[in-house]
Amino acid sequence: MPKTKTLPWDPARHLESEEDMAAYLEAALEEGDPALVAAALGDIARAKGMTQLARDTGLGRESLYKALSPSGNPEFATVMKVVNALGLKLHAAPASAA
Repeated sequence: MPKTKTLPWDPARHLESEEDMAAYLEAALEEGDPALVAAALGDIARAKGMTQLARDTGLGRESLYKALSPSGNPEFATVMKVVNALGLKLHAAPASAA
């Protein structure tokens, strides 16, 4: 019986439209885990192109990779720069509406 070859799943490969990206970020925000939100932003950034994002935000590519990793802890200003450069918006709603 031949062995099955598996590859790591990369969400960035499946984020093809702005709607996909917005829904992915929204799902991460709903979880309430800051590390998950940072990782989701990192996945979206890789889907759009980290080099271009670095140019658009004025931040270093390497520092973006680090900040937007699951173990990263980006400053809120960095998060806002990244969200704006990705063409996304953060939304607030009353917790009771969820």
